[in-house]
Formats: sequence, structure tokens, C-alpha cells
Amino acid sequence: MNAIVLAAGVGRRLAPLTDTTHKCLLPVGGRPLLARMLESLASVGVEDTALIVGHCADQVQALAGDRFHGMPVRYVHNPDYARGSVLSLRAARDLLGGPTLVMDADVLFAREILARLVRSAEPTALLIDRGFADTGEEEKAYVVGERVVTLSKKVVPERWDTVGESVGFFKFGPSDAPELVRMLDEVVAEGTGLEEYEDAIHRLSRRRRLGWVDVTGLPWTEIDFVEDLRRAETDVLPRL
Repeated sequence: MNAIVLAAGVGRRLAPLTDTTHKCLLPVGGRPLLARMLESLASVGVEDTALIVGHCADQVQALAGDRFHGMPVRYVHNPDYARGSVLSLRAARDLLGGPTLVMDADVLFAREILARLVRSAEPTALLIDRGFADTGEEEKAYVVGERVVTLSKKVVPERWDTVGESVGFFKFGPSDAPELVRMLDEVVAEGTGLEEYEDAIHRLSRRRRLGWVDVTGLPWTEIDFVEDLRRAETDVLPRL
């Protein structure tokens, strides 16, 4: 199992904290988010991690180095890092050949969350938290039976059995990776380059089986705003 961690974006909503620092390097409990994530990846048996870098790339590389807790780390530079995350994942398309985790770098999470995804029998799957509060900012996964049928902030399917917030961690099996690459190409060709990579995964869910893993009740938070940093320190970190 390999991993691709998206750590290229500017993080404008956290400015000025992120003007000269990548948000994945912001400390929570005295340790950078990215250090916690790489440690978790190594602990669940990930063999190789690629960091997609752009904004403050030198700082990210200085933290992670060539190895982290014995796990090899490599880098893919996205020159269009100020645009949509679809371009960051597309920059790593040559790395999507085998079983691969795709993760946002701005998440503080309990290690069990990642372990559940790795252990899942589903070759291609995402993580769902059913206990979310819908503010309109969340990427929501709608499920019928054992299959995710929609992943979107705005698109709502005609019917669903379960809905939850996507944690931002995905697992792709080798047979689905080529189709994901095609969906990334479609989104880029049809869009403006400002789209998110989840738009491609939404398209993939319409064509291939995308399973899901329930992590409701386990502590995690995505860090987009200053209040998310406060919540990470006061609420999530003490529960890890």
C-alpha cells in the first residue's frame, strides 16, 4: 500500500497564518499536522508516500525528508498549486497504479480512522462520518447499501440510505485507478482548473463501485479556518 498526500495548496482561509507557512505544518499540541500524519501512515504499514507540494514546498520537504520513521518519502511538484486540488492529484497520476491511499494533508485524526480504511475489504473506498453537522462546506457521501453513489457538496441523489461527511481519505484499488485518472482528465478538460479532486471521485462513483467505511464517533477534524485549529487543540487532540 502506497500513499499520496496532497500538501500543495495555499490555504487562503487560514491567512495570515499560511502566508509564509503551509497549513499542514501548523502545530497542534506542539507538533506539525504533517508529522502526525506521516507517523500514522508509517504505523499502518504504508510502504511509500508521495507528497504533492507547491506552496512552501521547501518547508514541507525539510520536515519530511527522504524517509520518515523508516518510510520512504518522495515529492511531486504541482506548479499550479494556487488553483484547484484536481490539478494536484492529476500531477500524481503516474503513481496511481497499485493500491493507493489519497489523503488531504490538513486533517488531525485518530490513527484508528486510517487503520480502518487500510483494513477494509473494499479495494476502493472512502471514510464516512455520519455524525456531522451540515454547514454546506462539507463533502457529503451518499450511500445506497454498500456503495457510495454521490460525493459532493451540492449534488443530492434521488434516494439514499445513509449520508455522512467524507473525512478526505480515500483508498483506490489497482483496477479502479485507470478510471480515476480518466475522470481527473475529464474534470480538467471540461473545467477551469479550479475544481477539487473530489469532483473526479464523484464521477468515478457513478461508474465504478466505491465502498465506504464508517468512522462515526472517532475524533478528527479538517483544518480550514482558525476556529478549526482551536477545535483541534481543545476537542480533538485530547481524545487521540
